[in-house]
Amino acid sequence: MAIAKAERLMNLALCLLGTRRPLSKRELRGSIEAYMEAGSDDSFNRMFERDKDDLRELGLVIETVENLDGETGYLARRDSNRLPPITLDAEEAAALGLAAKVWQQARLAGAASGALQKLRAAGMPEAEDAYDSQHSALEPRIPVHEAAFEPLMLACRDRRPVTFEYRKATAARPEPRQVEPWTLECWRGHWYLAGWDRDRQAERVFRLSRITGKVRSRAGAFTAPVPDVVTVRETVESWAGETATRSARIRLRSGSGYPLRARATEVREAGEGWDELEIPYGHGLDAWLVEFGPDVVVLEPEDLRADVVDRLRAVAKG
Repeated sequence: MAIAKAERLMNLALCLLGTRRPLSKRELRGSIEAYMEAGSDDSFNRMFERDKDDLRELGLVIETVENLDGETGYLARRDSNRLPPITLDAEEAAALGLAAKVWQQARLAGAASGALQKLRAAGMPEAEDAYDSQHSALEPRIPVHEAAFEPLMLACRDRRPVTFEYRKATAARPEPRQVEPWTLECWRGHWYLAGWDRDRQAERVFRLSRITGKVRSRAGAFTAPVPDVVTVRETVESWAGETATRSARIRLRSGSGYPLRARATEVREAGEGWDELEIPYGHGLDAWLVEFGPDVVVLEPEDLRADVVDRLRAVAKG
């Protein structure tokens, strides 16, 4: 089946690239054997529309025009499907190759690989990958496990408002949110969405792992201006707990919590299988500490301890 579809797509691409005038569905059906054998008109139409969409996703620019008889026709002009000369040096080519390896999520992996193949076909140098030769034991990855990632990525790109159910760490049940999405950022292995919360009329940051159900797009334009991308990243950084304004003292079970240990400014043994840490304290630290469960005890400040206890109680309630 895969071979038959690939052959069908290749034949359709060749027909669209080889014609000097728009070809109608009727003419394409009479030129491609698989379409002749499609059976009913409905079956052919569904197959043709899927194939056309697949070719466009692969990067083929297909124009839809009206021919002299008033019939809709299709063609792919060669000048529209040819990249300009690529002038990249070896280091730039290596950087693009490395970037294409980073994405682990399936949809982006395919897009990155396809883009790289097109650039190489257009003359991008096949330079040796200095990264592979020097760090062959390391492979860069950006993991994406949340189902909300792809629809939110597309909504950010297309500037489309979205709605979704969101469960705060201190809440037992999710709440509906209406958001104008700005950008997605990854901090400490977690993905965050920054955007404008229409109900609260304020910018908000949402952790993707707390989005439940489907992300649904909504029609209409954004109502709030989109800030500079650097400003948005600073906001995510602050909400994710990267911007420290105070210092917290916690007790951590020996042999656990290595990410916390990496951030600690001071670590000392507390006895009985526990260590005491001084750790920078910013927005979001309470949510991070909850992830370590019984391996962490907050000693001070008192408000951080209370926030962690509240979150644990909310989790216990389900």
